[in-house]
Amino acid sequence: MPIYEYRRPDGTTFDVLQSFSDATLTHDPETGVPVSKVFHAPAIHFKGKGFHNTDYGTRSRNRELEKSAESGANDHSEKSKEKRDKAAAASSDSGSGGSSSSSDSSSSSSSGGSSSSDSKPAPAPKADKPAKKDATA
Repeated sequence: MPIYEYRRPDGTTFDVLQSFSDATLTHDPETGVPVSKVFHAPAIHFKGKGFHNTDYGTRSRNRELEKSAESGANDHSEKSKEKRDKAAAASSDSGSGGSSSSSDSSSSSSSGGSSSSDSKPAPAPKADKPAKKDATA
C-alpha cells in the first residue's frame, strides 16, 4: 500500500498509509483541521533512444547552471579577449620576423618610412610547366 503525504494549513505535513481504493483525506484524523494532499514529481527516468541525460535535473547540474549564470558573460568575454591577444601576438611575431614588437612596427609604418621587415617578400617565380604531349599520336 502506498504512503501519501498531507499538509495542514499551518504548513506541517504528515504521512498516511492508504490503499488505492481509499478516499483522499479532507480532514486531519488527529486534529480535525482541513488538509490537502501533497504531490511530488514522479521518480521516472526514461532511458533509450531519444532521451538524454541532460533532460533530467540533478543537484550538481543545478549548481553548474547557477555558477555559469553568475559568471557567464564576464567569463566568456575574458576568454575571447585572451584568444584575440594571443592571436595578435602570434601574427605580429611571425609577420615582423620576431625582432620588433607590434608598437615598433606600427610607429615606423605610420611615419611614412618603409623597412624591409614591414614589407612582404616578393613571391617566388613559377617554374615553367613542361609541354603537354599531343594525345592524337
